[in-house]
Amino acid sequence: MTVIYWIRHAPTHEKTFVGHRDVPADLSDTEQIARLNATLPQGALVVSSDLLRCINTATAIQGSRTRLPHRAGLREFDFGEWDGLHFSEVAEKWPDLSRKYWENPGDITPPYGESWNTAAARINADITAVAAQNPRHDIIAVAHFGTILTQVAQAAGITPYCALSHRIDNYSVTEIQMLPTWGVARINHIP
Repeated sequence: MTVIYWIRHAPTHEKTFVGHRDVPADLSDTEQIARLNATLPQGALVVSSDLLRCINTATAIQGSRTRLPHRAGLREFDFGEWDGLHFSEVAEKWPDLSRKYWENPGDITPPYGESWNTAAARINADITAVAAQNPRHDIIAVAHFGTILTQVAQAAGITPYCALSHRIDNYSVTEIQMLPTWGVARINHIP
């Protein structure tokens, strides 16, 4: 059985959409990092998105675990023109599109960005490749809010809209059994 321990990166303190924009994380909460590290299996492999907030969070929790190369396929959604804008700015400039994006996630795409379905396909393919390349290993995957929610939807067999009802806090653990079958063990566990 392969279990993926999805970890949301440390906080960025951004108040805007943050997709592919590479912003650093605040790793000053060393007590929280130690609690998180203590709850994760020591024999698991560590992989992360290739964005700094995930790379640095993965480094902080790596300890003696083996580190795999960073993966662009595990990035957050590409929010296109929305990246860097506050939610209220997006709603004002694209009222119909932004409402549809949240109310009917799937094929709705921000300008020059990617849809839920496109991101989910990218993320599913990438984490499936990581698992296939590392059989019989549990994996700690440090990633993003949207990345993790696509995996919750996949594993639980729920719609993107239902998946969006889940919280995924910084430093949280979402445990998903991937092989031999998909299943969700826990979502948004804060150690």
